[in-house]
Amino acid sequence: MDHEPNARLMAFAPLPLRLMLGFGLLFHGYPKLFTAHGHESFVGVLGQVGLPAPVLVAYLLGGLEFFGGILLMLGVAVRIVSLLGGVVMLVAALTLPAGFSLLDVTGMTENSAARFGMDGYEVSLLYIAGFLSLAVSGPGAWSLPRIRRGGEKAVSSDAPAPTSVPDEDGQQDEVDE
Repeated sequence: MDHEPNARLMAFAPLPLRLMLGFGLLFHGYPKLFTAHGHESFVGVLGQVGLPAPVLVAYLLGGLEFFGGILLMLGVAVRIVSLLGGVVMLVAALTLPAGFSLLDVTGMTENSAARFGMDGYEVSLLYIAGFLSLAVSGPGAWSLPRIRRGGEKAVSSDAPAPTSVPDEDGQQDEVDE
């Protein structure tokens, strides 16, 4: 059976997604944890949408975003962070009072530049799609755990990639062709 020419490259496909989602989480989590204004603003938003214990929830979500972002970029606990992040984004999309649009242009400045409001739930949906993809695919080839196990050698070897075929009981067995 012929293997796709880019089959080995597919192991690296989660990397750009992990880096972008991880950086986005880190970027948004930092002010919620480490700046008074960012934390207080987020507590206010959580209180406005009626979440109980908004101070505690702000720290929990800020921690998930900041530390989860670091974990995603390193490729550690990718499925867990992705599932938690997906749930958070789903709740955000359903509870925050914003429209669909990625960009909410609220007007123009004196210099004829656009003035932007809050992002719509389109951003949450993009995060959810990315998290779902990572939850299914896992961290991929360039992840800290895989590199520490020596996985980079297995990915770059010239041996053909194993193929998964069902046996007579319907179980998946890996077979080298």
